[in-house]
Amino acid sequence: MLGMKNFSRVALIAGAALAVSAPAASAQTREYEGTVVSIDRAERTFKIRDSERGTIRVRVTNRTRFERISGFSGLKVGARNIETIVRRSNGRWVALEVERSGGGGRHGGSDDDDSSDDRGRGRGSDDGPGDDRGGRD
Repeated sequence: MLGMKNFSRVALIAGAALAVSAPAASAQTREYEGTVVSIDRAERTFKIRDSERGTIRVRVTNRTRFERISGFSGLKVGARNIETIVRRSNGRWVALEVERSGGGGRHGGSDDDDSSDDRGRGRGSDDGPGDDRGGRD
């Protein structure tokens, strides 16, 4: 009886410690994707309209990372397919990252090169004779 009581106490303490030390990441950041509808260069902010979440104002800092956009000066009103990851800070949305989506990168695991577009089905020009499984056995 004493062993079960101690086990329950340890489990309760461990659970409480995890709850306090591991905040939910999804509550801290959000991702928006859409069209830039306005830019305020002096305030270093822009508004982005997301078709699912609406329009928000986002502040850019010197810590904001830009990908496939040449910094804040490269952001233009009307730019489409812009993704931003933001976090709430002092009542404002602050951009952690801003990027142009749809970079066209390869996301599959196929070993085929791009000279024969087989859509990842393992029938590219770099496959050996009789290899119709993309190198998988």
